[in-house]
Amino acid sequence: MRLWLTIGALSGLVSVALGAFAAHGLQARVGPAEIAAFETGARYQMYHALALLAVAWAASQGGGNFAQAAGWAFLLGTILFSGSLYYLGLTGSRALVLVTPIGGIAFLAGWLALALSAWTMKNGS
Repeated sequence: MRLWLTIGALSGLVSVALGAFAAHGLQARVGPAEIAAFETGARYQMYHALALLAVAWAASQGGGNFAQAAGWAFLLGTILFSGSLYYLGLTGSRALVLVTPIGGIAFLAGWLALALSAWTMKNGS
């Protein structure tokens, strides 16, 4: 539980910092399309930072292997999806464009694993 709570909290911190950077420090460097991509990365990182807090809770409630799988999938999705959008936003390069949907698939897998974790919880009813 501690791992996912820590990673979720730090991911939320990074998301807020990068969102502020997009709003205040990126506008002079890149165009509107790049800023929009960067902000999408920050928004999805925040969604999944909160999801990691749910993973921490699920793990504390006996969510087992599915909770762990959800955490790793959310973390991988954040790195691939948000990371590729940050790269696009900072550079304008579409070199990592094929990585973005892989991150999206990791997010979907994480949500499925979290649902399975809830369904199989030892403390559930």
